[in-house]
Amino acid sequence: MAEVNGVEALLEEARLTASIPPPAERQRLREAATLSRAQVAEAVGVGRSTVANWETGVSEPAPPGRLQYLRLLKGLAEIYPATSAPAATPEPTADPVPPAFAAAPETLRGPDGRAIEGDPGPCIRCGIETTYQSTDGRPLHSGGLCQPAGPAASQTAPAAPAAPSAQSVTPAAPVSPSPAPAPVPSRPERRARSAARARADTTLLISRAVQEEAERAGGDEEAALKALIKRAIPDVMHLFNETRATARYDYTAYPALPDILKKPSKKDPDQIWEARPKFHHPGYSLRAPSDIKVTALDVNAAYLSALKCWLPIGKLEHSTGSDGVEPKRSGVHLITPAEWTHAHLPDPIGDRDEPGALWVTNSTLRLLQRLSGPKYGLTDAPVIHESWTSGATENFLDALRKLLSAARDEAIENRDTLTLEYVKAMYSKFISTMGESIHNREMVRPDWMHIIHSQAYANLWGKAYKASQAGLDVVAMMGTDELHLTGDWRQVFSEGRGVSQMKIKHGDGKASGEYTVGTVAR
Repeated sequence: MAEVNGVEALLEEARLTASIPPPAERQRLREAATLSRAQVAEAVGVGRSTVANWETGVSEPAPPGRLQYLRLLKGLAEIYPATSAPAATPEPTADPVPPAFAAAPETLRGPDGRAIEGDPGPCIRCGIETTYQSTDGRPLHSGGLCQPAGPAASQTAPAAPAAPSAQSVTPAAPVSPSPAPAPVPSRPERRARSAARARADTTLLISRAVQEEAERAGGDEEAALKALIKRAIPDVMHLFNETRATARYDYTAYPALPDILKKPSKKDPDQIWEARPKFHHPGYSLRAPSDIKVTALDVNAAYLSALKCWLPIGKLEHSTGSDGVEPKRSGVHLITPAEWTHAHLPDPIGDRDEPGALWVTNSTLRLLQRLSGPKYGLTDAPVIHESWTSGATENFLDALRKLLSAARDEAIENRDTLTLEYVKAMYSKFISTMGESIHNREMVRPDWMHIIHSQAYANLWGKAYKASQAGLDVVAMMGTDELHLTGDWRQVFSEGRGVSQMKIKHGDGKASGEYTVGTVAR
């Protein structure tokens, strides 16, 4: 009986597929029923972006949600038939042909199934530069995933009426003014449209990858997630390269590195200090009589936010003193920090076993310079001995950051755990494999890795200071994303899972959620 039911399901799907309405009609049916894309996505078991792709013609309905989606369309068509009757057509001599969709050009792939990159050039479909190619050697976004042209661009303009002959024109006939020509988009507008189309292209790569692995796993979410994490590094490098397509400047992927940025061995780290704090307020203790409530908070996507930082994009150059320290330069610096005298706040350098000079990143140096400035006045300026820096920009990874942030937000909204964990694996592995890693051969920038890590710690320090200024005590601060506070933290931070929000930490032990501490002599 199971085999019969399976055959019937396939036959039903084949019948429904043969009569599937075009993308615009799919959207009309959904809107006629006042259904949101999120509602349809939940009903058929896919993501909201997948429904959007089906309604715009970017992709066609595919398993695992295809059959349920086709059933929904058929039912809606019976309830909300098209109001305008189609023009009469000759009697067909054969079975009706399903609506046709232009086949996407094939992507050139290697034996492992991965897209092969080559020299950059304008994509044959959308014109935006890409390093991926079609099977005939022309530039093409991987999988042909280009944002289709809008209705105005894709529809053929109506033919102009034929000019009347000279004999048919009468002097009294009014002459209609010619329509004004459409304004030509300015260069910034064209650039913005190109960037928007590029973002749409790369967003599709994320949803397509999740859909592919979900189908391969046959509904086994654990197996699909394992496969997605395995491919996270090449996939995020693909996204990175695609977001660089409209960039205005080049970068050095394999610069000559100073010895301080080289690992002496596989097990030993380089000489850069990342300023990881492990702060505990000396005035509070778990061993004292507990009567003060503490909330342990998590910073959401700390490393993702830290992608917005000043990164050196060229070869690092050596300088002495403060010669290499400029607002638009970045790198690593040998400094001697001033003494930190504020026991109620974490040391921005973190916990050190030995005093004296140390190599820090530009993110840490900028934090120390702010704290020694007139706005904060918390410490003296550090002494800068020497630096390795190059010209820098704060927006180098901004396109990638925004893309992954948007995918993360949508996954949270749709309760799509698979996409959420996939995105997290991409940005965390992207950062962790920038240095000397056998898992990523496309760039060797340990300076970037350290700078991004340090920026995450600097961001966390800023949140601790903000809480302290609002009257809350910082009981503990650890790593890049953990902050323990007394008092009503919701008066200071927004609660939620968004990138700019905070949430209560969950886990085992007293260092998670809410707990109490007691005061000790200060």
